[in-house]
Amino acid sequence: MRYFNRSDFNCQQTGNNEMSDDFLMKLDDLRHECGFPFIITSGYRDPEGHSIEKAKSTPGTHARGIAADIKINNGAEGYIIVSEALKAGFTGIGVAKTFIHLDVRKSVPVIWCY
Repeated sequence: MRYFNRSDFNCQQTGNNEMSDDFLMKLDDLRHECGFPFIITSGYRDPEGHSIEKAKSTPGTHARGIAADIKINNGAEGYIIVSEALKAGFTGIGVAKTFIHLDVRKSVPVIWCY
């Protein structure tokens, strides 16, 4: 990867990391297209040890290693990330005031706001 270390995606509560290599390469390519640094605020979430995932009946995309949350500093960054993510084929996009969630779910593509 050009822009990330695998450890950037470690579970914040257990330190484990089962991120998909394909997802990480796709995110690295997206970072290149956007042209500015990404700070990962949440990557892998251990389904056995992360409080958010343990509370779910079915583990989410973070627990499957196919999702990440990226910190944004302003709306312009968010717009660029979402625009480029759509072009790159990300299929789950969540937009919050301070971060963008991206994933590559296999179901129907979705966009939501927090």
